[in-house]
Amino acid sequence: MDNTYKLVVIIGSVREGRFGPVVASWIAERARVHGGFDVQILDLAEIELPLALPDASPKLAGAQYPRPEGMESLTAALWDGEAFILVTPEYNHSYPASLKTAIDWHFTQWQAKPVAFVSYGGAAGGRHAVLHLENVLTELHAVTVRDGLAFPNYFTAWENGRPLDPGVPGYADAMLDQLEWWAGTLRAGRRAAPYPG
Repeated sequence: MDNTYKLVVIIGSVREGRFGPVVASWIAERARVHGGFDVQILDLAEIELPLALPDASPKLAGAQYPRPEGMESLTAALWDGEAFILVTPEYNHSYPASLKTAIDWHFTQWQAKPVAFVSYGGAAGGRHAVLHLENVLTELHAVTVRDGLAFPNYFTAWENGRPLDPGVPGYADAMLDQLEWWAGTLRAGRRAAPYPG
């Protein structure tokens, strides 16, 4: 439908015992209830993510990356997605290598599309990871949404797949409202004229 936007929720961690799927499932549920989105969860643990990138020398500028077959679902989701939520932990004051690899294999797929962040971790709640991601996504001409969610000490802040803080759903809805606004505005922009990237 033209009044909803294809939202891709990406689980950034592939580590054994990760908490990311719990967080992603919850925020996807909130997005479905919100009503502005057609929601897809994409788990990077199910994607082939080679660390060695192909040649990106100037002579190949504009050429299509030869991506592995195991990455097809990720690439298709990024092309089709009109908005993204990156669910990320914080590892050593930054985000997982799996998420950086997934991002670096793609370029124009991110352009002129909004990205929101839901992070979790220790005392900082993943905020260092988000600061780094904002820089990376800005370089790829994505639009990062101001409001996000951060879960400090997530191991004590959740129970039965839900955050314990009763204020969190309201914060989530505020983030989703901004994401929906940007998704509509940027969709209209992309339809009106090619992005000058």
